Amino acid sequence: MRISDLMALWKPDPTFYPSPRDAAGAPAEKLAYVAAFDRSARRPDAIAVLDTDPGSPDYGTVVGWTDMPGTGDELHHFGWNACSSALCPYAPHPHVERRYLIVPGLRSSNIHILDTKPDPASPKLVRTIEAAELADRAGYSRPHTVHCGPEGLYVTALGGGSTEGPGGIALLDHTSFDVLGRWEVDRGPQHFAYDAWWHIAHDVLVSSEWGTPLMIEDGVVAELLLGRKYGHSLHFWDLRKRRHVQSVDLGDEHQMVLELRPAHDPTKQYGFAGVVVNVEDLSASVWLWHRDGDRFAATKVITIPAEAPADPAALPPVIEPFGAVPPLVTDIDLSVDDRWLYVSCWGTGELKRYDVSDPFHPVEAGSVRIGGIVNRTPHPAAPDLPLAGGPQMVEVSRDGRRVYVTNSLYGAWDDQFYPDGVGAWMAKLDAADDSFAFDERFFPHGDAFRGLRPHQTRLQGGDASSDSYCYP
Repeated sequence: MRISDLMALWKPDPTFYPSPRDAAGAPAEKLAYVAAFDRSARRPDAIAVLDTDPGSPDYGTVVGWTDMPGTGDELHHFGWNACSSALCPYAPHPHVERRYLIVPGLRSSNIHILDTKPDPASPKLVRTIEAAELADRAGYSRPHTVHCGPEGLYVTALGGGSTEGPGGIALLDHTSFDVLGRWEVDRGPQHFAYDAWWHIAHDVLVSSEWGTPLMIEDGVVAELLLGRKYGHSLHFWDLRKRRHVQSVDLGDEHQMVLELRPAHDPTKQYGFAGVVVNVEDLSASVWLWHRDGDRFAATKVITIPAEAPADPAALPPVIEPFGAVPPLVTDIDLSVDDRWLYVSCWGTGELKRYDVSDPFHPVEAGSVRIGGIVNRTPHPAAPDLPLAGGPQMVEVSRDGRRVYVTNSLYGAWDDQFYPDGVGAWMAKLDAADDSFAFDERFFPHGDAFRGLRPHQTRLQGGDASSDSYCYP
């Protein structure tokens, strides 16, 4: 990396927006970056670059590809080095640039830095932060989620550097990418980690729970799940002081509290959390965290039941005894205007949309089907092609008009729930106030991903889950 590459811009990055209203009026993305991994760990994982410009002759196809330097990373979640939070007044960095993709390997614990500026369709690897540096400097392993804050990069991690846990948050410099150290000064009772995000204008950070590496890396452990040993709490922190303030237990039947989507409006202090499964009835749920006096509370606002009965012969061994298909809510995403919440039901193969204008009373406003453990619903562009997997990672454009989904969750979990193969596909939906439906021109699948499995998507210039705003 050249020193000249790190020099500040004369003007703020045009993809930084003071408010969610400004971001919602931004130009449409022309590229999407998708993490794709090799389950066998014999080939390098990659970032695939897809053309999202409907006027382009290459629309809906992979137009760029960047291999990682080694094998066995299992690319999962990733993010930008800088975003709209750089405009926040208490730690302003308006002249940094949304330029680098920060791409962790969930299995390798390496973190790769890719430069998108010279050729946005062909990101260039400029640095790899080795697992040993992350462990030595921050005491963490298995980096999972990347969020760009005004003073640095927050990287959640599932494991300790040389131990199973506790997991937590490592802080990286968003210019040099050096590991600065562990973010937490006082973690209190927090042990499991997964996602973390914030109400940045209120100095509140929220974190969620999955499990330690051994609890997840070889698939769902039935004894742990039925024993209610996976994460089931939300944690609230003083963002500035880096201290744990409060835990809210959702009940140990609600196993695996994963994705967090806070309101984009910085004057609000609420957000949504997805819960994968209720072990009592195989339902999934979405919870609203919110202020209740001087404390936070959590209220279940959406329940999605399991689909039953199901022919046990059509079910994978992991759920065959139950005779039902669990929704398995593995991702949620909130539109930048805070109106629409999208909920991925990876088990049943359904993507649901809710109007959350009143966050305490979501109203279901439509759904689509694709894939699914039993249904194997095809994409309308290929009606004779049954699909495995289901809507998993979901990403919404800044203007809320386009919704992208990919089908792979995590290698070992793919294999448990789709033992005949999960395949590889990505889809796009066009969203309007009164409908959302598949775009039949956008369906990269199979060989488009060169034998790799697609996971998270990031959109050029930012998306609904990449940025925080400090002005209403």
